[in-house]
Order: sequence, then C-alpha cells, then structure tokens
Amino acid sequence: MDINKIHSVYFVGIGGIGMSALARYFVAKGKTVAGYDKTPTDITEGLEALGVKVHFEDSINNIEEAFLNKETTLVVYTPAIPKHHSELNYFIDNNFNVLKRSKVLGFITENTFCLAVAGTHGKTTTTSILGHLLNACNMPVTAFLGGISENYNSNLILNGTEVSVVEADEFDRSFLTLSPNLACITSMDADHLDIYGDASALIQSFEDFSKKVKPEGKLFVKNGLPLSGITFGIEDDSDYSVQNIKIENGAYIFDVKTPSTVLEKLQFNLPGRHNLSNALIALAMAVEYGCPYQQLAKALASYKGVKRRFTYQIKTEDFVFIDDYAHHPEEINAVHQAVREMYPGKKVLAIFQPHLFSRTRDFVDDFAKSLSQFDAVLLLDIYPARELPIEGVTSQWLLDKIENANKQLVLKTDLIQKIRESDARIVLTIGAGDIGEEVKHIKKEFSVAN
Repeated sequence: MDINKIHSVYFVGIGGIGMSALARYFVAKGKTVAGYDKTPTDITEGLEALGVKVHFEDSINNIEEAFLNKETTLVVYTPAIPKHHSELNYFIDNNFNVLKRSKVLGFITENTFCLAVAGTHGKTTTTSILGHLLNACNMPVTAFLGGISENYNSNLILNGTEVSVVEADEFDRSFLTLSPNLACITSMDADHLDIYGDASALIQSFEDFSKKVKPEGKLFVKNGLPLSGITFGIEDDSDYSVQNIKIENGAYIFDVKTPSTVLEKLQFNLPGRHNLSNALIALAMAVEYGCPYQQLAKALASYKGVKRRFTYQIKTEDFVFIDDYAHHPEEINAVHQAVREMYPGKKVLAIFQPHLFSRTRDFVDDFAKSLSQFDAVLLLDIYPARELPIEGVTSQWLLDKIENANKQLVLKTDLIQKIRESDARIVLTIGAGDIGEEVKHIKKEFSVAN
C-alpha cells in the first residue's frame, strides 16, 4: 500500500479508540477523513472538531463522493463491526482497498523504528508512558495509544515519523502484522478465549509475536514468562529491576537497576505495583533506544496517566471516586492492590460491569474471587459488546459466587442512590463497557455533595 497515493480514508467504526488514533494520524497527514460509528461519543466529537465527518446510521447513502474513487480511497475497519454491515459490504463488493486496522498500523510502522508493547494487561498505560518518554526526550515519534493520554488529551502523540510506538494487540492475533525493532511482553494471562479457544493457543500467539521482532531487535519480557529476552521485574534479579520502593505524598520513589548502572530516586505518580511495572518496562525500552537518563527521570515524574486507568474523578479527604477500565480478574486484583496500598483501612465500594458473556463464563470463579476482596460490591448487567447472550451466563450467576455479605445486582439508574446508601468513602467504577458513561453523572452528583 502506497500511502502517498491515498487521498481519502474512510473508517467503519471510527469511534473505536485504536481507529480514532489512526483517523487523527491521517488528518495530520492531510488526507480527507470520514466514517461511521454506532453512537456519538467524546471521541467522535473530538474527531468532528478536527473536520472529520462522522455519521451514525449504517447507510450507503452516507458515503460521500470523495470516498467513491477506489484508486485513491483506503477503507479501514475494525473486527468489532458486524459482518452484515452494509457500508463495509459495499466497499468489499466493489473491490475497494479494504484493510483491518491492524494491517494499516503494520503498513504505517514498517519503515519506522518501531517500539511495540504487547501483553494481556498493561498495554495502554505502558504505551502511553513510552510515547511520553520519547516525546519528552524530543525524539521524532508518532505514538498510537489505546486510551486518552492525560498529558496530551489525545490517543495520538505526533512529533515526527521516524519512530513509532504502538500497542501490539493480541485480540484476533492483530499483533502479528507488526515487525518491531524493540518489543515487550508485559503479561500472558489467559484472555480472549472466544478467539483462541484455550490458553495454550494464546501463549503460542505470543511466541509467534516474539519471532516478529527484527533480527537486530530486542525483546523485553516480564520475569517469569516462558520466553527468552531482556527481563524486567520488581524487587528481583531481572536485567531491569525496581529497587528500594517508598511512597511519599502518594507517589512512588524508587531506584532502577539496569544492566550497566543504577538510576536513583526516580518518581512515578500512578498508584499500584502493576503501574510501577508498566513504568519500568517503558523506561527500559527508552533507555535501550538511547534516551538520556536525566531527561527520562524528569519525563517519568511528569507523566499523568491515561483516562479510565485508575483515574481520580473526586479526591477529597472524606470522599474518593476512582474510575478504571479493568475487565479481567488480574486487572481487578491490580486495582484492589493499588487502592489498599493508597488507602489502608478505608472501606471500599466496587461497582463492576462485566464485559462480554464469553469472558464472564470463562473466568467467573476468578472474577468472584477478585470482587470478593472489596468491602462492598454493586454489580451491573453484562455488557455484550460484540456478543449475543449465552444461556446461563448472567450477572446474577456471578453475584451468587461472590463471597461478600455486601453485594447486590443494580441498574445504572439506581447507582447514585446505592452509593448514597453506602458508608464506603472510597468508590470505584470498574469495567470496559459503557460504565464509563455513568462516571460523569456520579462525579457531578458527588462533587456537589462533597
């Protein structure tokens, strides 16, 4: 694919976090960009502010003339789009250049120095830290993020095109389209079993990804994973290791042992050991790329996080409201560890919306165990995303397995009242579905109250 011959780019599913980052990239490249999505969101509004035309009805009539020349139009789609989508089928039936998002990302990055972040957890935060570090060191980087960076209020960092930073997504084996120079694998816990069937197939895909690293490239792996590479870990004997951890004023202060030296008294402001691990691997990749230590230390301390990743919505002495995207039992465990570390002895209410029927089925006992750790649990109905219901797989089924006296199934419309009735002063919203839309309502209500 010759990007220079493409004048117009049409996105089917333009509001997706990865899709919208690509849309922003093509706008910056001077292409005419438009697309379809199911519903308006903050992301689609942001694209429209850039001049991108977005519509929300699946109709061939909505495709403007600028996108009807198959020689100069690229059509990008996401696997989340249903197979019967009329606009997507129109482009396919008429032999347009139609590519999955991951393929386009592969084309864009293949002639750059590519740093790729893989793993079942931690991709988005690690990618955004790495993008921020390289940008702060004034490297010519384009970073495609799977979330909205608090530092840039965007899912795209654009400071040049020689270097690229990308999330290497294991869903649908998308990461096999990449050929990175530097890559890391943060975790390999079972997930996406609706795609892979079993955990061994998922592990095999990560092994396949590790072989996509260029011959002269480097692979970083979390200590303990069954792959060889440069290791990283917390308080262990890894090649890159966090040591001497302290918490001061809600921030981590720590040292990092590298293969050649020790970086002392680094500061990182995100809570949770999982985030400390994400910061470590981003730092290690930036060091191996060649960023100066002094600039890296300053950049790490200035990192603000990603929206919906342990994001403080309200933070007062008597009431704290945190929102997080966690949608896997291990991610919920990480959120629990972080909140207990920051607020020892405080009562915590977790509001969780399960994401996907298949994921709930595959990990129901692990979800129950993770959620049982909180002092109180409010459970919403399962968010189906791309799936149809599975018989017997319900939030009530999950609720029955949670070992907690303070648990109940609730409707979104009752959330604010249920929070009011709770004596917990730390409230968490957790999940990858549309629970994020409830956050602004909760924030508004309890900002006034507190």
